[in-house]
Amino acid sequence: NLMTGLADANMDRSPVVAIIGQGSTTRLHKESHQIMDSISMVYPISKWAQTILSPGNITEVIRKAFKVAETEKPGVTVIEFPEDIAKENINDKPIKPILTRRPAADNRAIEAALDLILASKNPIILAGNGTIRKRASNRLRVLVENLGIGVINTFMGKGSISFKDKHSLFTIGLGSGDYNNLAIDESDLVIAIGYDLVEYSPSAWNRIEGGKKKTIHIDYTPAEVDRDYLPNVEIISDLAGALYQLNKALINKVKKNKIPLFDIKSREKARTRMLNHLNKNNEDDAFPMKPQRILSDVRKIMNKDDILLSDVGAHKMWVAREYNCIEPNTCLISNGFCTMGFALPGSIGAKMVFPNKKVLSINGDAGFLMNVQDLETAVRKKINVVAIVWLDGEYGLIKWKQQVNFDGEHSDLKFQNPNFTDLAKSFGMWGKEIRSADELIPSLSEAFKQKGPAIIGIPVDYSENMKLTKHLGKASAII
Repeated sequence: NLMTGLADANMDRSPVVAIIGQGSTTRLHKESHQIMDSISMVYPISKWAQTILSPGNITEVIRKAFKVAETEKPGVTVIEFPEDIAKENINDKPIKPILTRRPAADNRAIEAALDLILASKNPIILAGNGTIRKRASNRLRVLVENLGIGVINTFMGKGSISFKDKHSLFTIGLGSGDYNNLAIDESDLVIAIGYDLVEYSPSAWNRIEGGKKKTIHIDYTPAEVDRDYLPNVEIISDLAGALYQLNKALINKVKKNKIPLFDIKSREKARTRMLNHLNKNNEDDAFPMKPQRILSDVRKIMNKDDILLSDVGAHKMWVAREYNCIEPNTCLISNGFCTMGFALPGSIGAKMVFPNKKVLSINGDAGFLMNVQDLETAVRKKINVVAIVWLDGEYGLIKWKQQVNFDGEHSDLKFQNPNFTDLAKSFGMWGKEIRSADELIPSLSEAFKQKGPAIIGIPVDYSENMKLTKHLGKASAII
């Protein structure tokens, strides 16, 4: 049960330390009850994994596990604890963590990047997962103001700059004809900051001239080798530090009256047109509800620092495009390994860390049922997490992809849902299925007042999926 969670965390760059049990070390060499090579199993989905073979090594292994998990880029470490070692006594003290400073960027790389920016006419920023670290987000916002250029964020880069900022060109990753994809097509330089290739393949955005668009890579680690992502300059260092150095170099090289370097008004038409499309069905009263209306109502209820988690499915695509953020780390989307069942247990963890914030998960019915048992934990611990479940009785994202690839046809993907009102009662918690669009906001308000978890089932109109696909296919360049 732990494997998909570890794979998800590792690919999403989330620091996790997992401790797993093991039989006695006296049995590891042979076929024996419940003995298997767990370390080999977790090796491909972790940064480091180790069996504790001596009680004297415990403090070192623990300290290393946390240090490696937290080191950029963060990920998973695994400690295997055999039962015979666990029985032994040890007189030892934990090793205290030591603050580790990441190195600064190479000055020649900073200068080379700045020269590329100054030589460009229509640059654009692609902000990825790394930019939601608070320090990096703050430095990015300063750089954006100084450069005066548009910023597109990935699914996991939401909130790196506020969607209300005039520089924001919203979230990329849904359709190749989306407005921000076209903005990249027309740019002559992409500044990729904290960008992970696992989020969104460069082949999907670096499409002009055979993937030879000029690119600057700024991140904690060197760029992955990909024929569609071969940066002209790589700045490898602490991300916030690199952005600080780039800002400083820009100000030193360009006269203050020339800052911002470019005129963001050139992006105003693109931003306005996309914003109008994002808002198109926000007040639609149709039922089953349109995805756009659901997310518009959710945005009205959630404060700027509240946390939304999206599970994996067709709803994730709508959350990514339609639910936009003011602050980083307020919309958590698994877009690396993309495991269904992520959002409900993830929301419990988020609420434990931030008990005073509203925490909401948005789930498809299939993904929700994969970890529905975690409701018992939330009920027992009286954790007020709210779960919205989009009801269509199908594997919606698989259906959507098949429809796109097979001329509207799809395989049989239906299943039977429980009654979610009755499901909530069986757990001893609050829950309801809404019957009209105007019930959602009052239901959300009531749900967040509960002393424990709450479920809201919402029948959803997924005919909007193919309408959006057709629209994005027809969208034309507008800059």
